[in-house]
Amino acid sequence: MDILIKNAAIGRDNTLADVAIADGKLVAIEPGIAATANRVIDAGQRVVLPGFIEPHIHLEKALLHRRMPTQEGTLAEALRLTGILKANQDRTDVLARGRQVLDMAVRAGTVAMRAHPDVDPIQGLIGVETALTLKEEYRALIDLQVVSFPQEGLLCAPGAEALVEEGLRMGATVVGGVPYVEKTLEDSRRAIDIVFALAEKFNVPADFHADFSVSATDPRFTMAAYIAEKTIAAGMQGHVSLGHMTSLGAMSAEAAKPVIEKLAEARINVITLPTTDVYLCPRRDAGGHLCVLTPIRALRAAGVNVAYSSNNVRNAFTPFGNADPLVVGNLLAHVAQFGTLEEQAYVLEMATQNAARVMERVGYGLGIGDVADLVLLDTRDYADVLLDIPARLCVIKAGRISLENVPAAPLNR
Repeated sequence: MDILIKNAAIGRDNTLADVAIADGKLVAIEPGIAATANRVIDAGQRVVLPGFIEPHIHLEKALLHRRMPTQEGTLAEALRLTGILKANQDRTDVLARGRQVLDMAVRAGTVAMRAHPDVDPIQGLIGVETALTLKEEYRALIDLQVVSFPQEGLLCAPGAEALVEEGLRMGATVVGGVPYVEKTLEDSRRAIDIVFALAEKFNVPADFHADFSVSATDPRFTMAAYIAEKTIAAGMQGHVSLGHMTSLGAMSAEAAKPVIEKLAEARINVITLPTTDVYLCPRRDAGGHLCVLTPIRALRAAGVNVAYSSNNVRNAFTPFGNADPLVVGNLLAHVAQFGTLEEQAYVLEMATQNAARVMERVGYGLGIGDVADLVLLDTRDYADVLLDIPARLCVIKAGRISLENVPAAPLNR
């Protein structure tokens, strides 16, 4: 054995077992494993989870919060300030800020991430190029998927389509879309069609910023059903993801029901982004309801795969954050009012199994033969993970220890 973790708490019922790792894989999970190993770690009955996954994050826009501080806290201001800053992106600076975020993520126990670098006439392809550089640089610590993402739109930003295609040729493995920024409903549909055409051409998944509004009155912000129909027609079930989806939460349950059913039929992944959605969307819809998140309960009940992610880290879109999925999950549980034990456990699943489905990871989990991507947490009860936001004592990536900390000692009183 390469690594043997003794006395680990596994699963919701905190079953105590040893975890054996060899050649980067989990080879045994059972009590009292007697085999020798190059490295033995005594978990002390602490919780072991599969490593966390961040399926939606913007690396090249991270840590810009002090460059041009916000004054209004609105989406319009965030777009304006970020547009100014990204027009002057410097490769060395982009890489340095990306490394800071990836270091935060690794320390938090994250083993995989999907980055959405802007691809547009403002900053060109610097976001894709630097993300691909970081992907190689951090390959032993974190698996990085790169999206060729047209933040400024495909039709309203001349030249964007060619840049997105070039990003895919460079090595991005997901094509992105943001149809709601287009000028007309017809253009929003055309932009979606272009994304699906590129997905087919390059045989890659599609990941849309589907909407960002607390109103369902503008049809450009209600394209989820159209995307689902295109997904089914293209045979891409399970390979399309939608981020934010806040306007779906602004709909009545009756109006949202057929859309949610269509999402389930198309096996579309929905990624809620609570830090940004809560910060930038504290506005009331026409009915007076505060609705800043996609309707997670209804989506889950319909069988839709729902995950969450950090999205932004310390910029005009979200001036907070440290790329810690447990911090984001704790916020999500509050805002979504997921307080029961079962609901809190589901939030953890959103950052692990559900997020793994978004990134289409094979061999992820705590089963024999799965890749040994694990995090050991400084808590002895699965039910306390989201409450404690415990220290990450050990992070293992593909059977290699990438982080190790000493458990905190009790305080003297």
